[in-house]
Amino acid sequence: MRILLYRGDGVIEPWVRDFSDALPRAEMVVWHDNMSLASMAPCDYAVVWAPTPRLLDQLAHVKAIFLMGAGVDALLKFGDALPPVPIVRLGDAGMAEQMAEYVVYATLRYFRRFDDYEQQARQGIWNPLETRRRKADFTVGVLGLGKLGLPVLRALRQLGFPVRGWSRTVPDLPGVACFAGMEAFDDFLSGTQVLVCMLPLTPETTNLLDRARLSQLPQGAYLINVARGALVAEPDLMALIRSGHIAGATLDVFRNEPLPAPHPFWNEPRITITPHISALTLRDEAVRQIAAKIGKLERGEAIDDIVDRARGY
Repeated sequence: MRILLYRGDGVIEPWVRDFSDALPRAEMVVWHDNMSLASMAPCDYAVVWAPTPRLLDQLAHVKAIFLMGAGVDALLKFGDALPPVPIVRLGDAGMAEQMAEYVVYATLRYFRRFDDYEQQARQGIWNPLETRRRKADFTVGVLGLGKLGLPVLRALRQLGFPVRGWSRTVPDLPGVACFAGMEAFDDFLSGTQVLVCMLPLTPETTNLLDRARLSQLPQGAYLINVARGALVAEPDLMALIRSGHIAGATLDVFRNEPLPAPHPFWNEPRITITPHISALTLRDEAVRQIAAKIGKLERGEAIDDIVDRARGY
């Protein structure tokens, strides 16, 4: 069995080592962008992250394509050029706990006004601020109720925050105010004090959070985006922050990454920037998952986490 490995960032050797240990009978084939397609024998499976167009011809021969992360947009952007084989995303792989930690931290930072204290400290100001005493007035709404969104909701509920969730279809989540479909989107936003974006990036969700929709949030609301940068219309968000309608934003993802040096977000004190680290793939868990699924496919067994191309996730 031959397994093709590729990462767009070039950090591939640790993955080769771990897959060799997990699948000792398999041959690992590392793809480089300068390789000759004619010189390569077909591979049985591909494990990739952010592939280039030159790799698509090689993918045409595999039985399945596995992704090294939870997001699928970097592959699905190739559309019909992709071969008609299963595309398999990672399950949790240790990311849910990290994501919950990140969102809880950002939410508590706003609830306890630590963002305001940070600004005061930079100016040398010692001034205790009026506290927000009622969590009941600090509702957190989560956009996207998948494998990462649900643990975030649970973590926030355990801290006593009122939570609400929005997805395409109506979920059954005890203790959570649930909204489904675009017809309920404005109602979901209007009662959300902290909006957490965890949706996949698809043609339907690109620029979903534009000026009109972000304006449905209450005055002084906050945004936390840990999904994809292109879900947010960045100029619209900046305008609403400068007007005071949005009190602050914690952003881990951006339309262009790394975030360019001249981007206005860098100079806006009410925007907190992190470099796409809210939930990093744990390589050992990812390798264990993928190796197990390859074994199932070789035995003719069904696997989960297959991407629905029509939905985009």
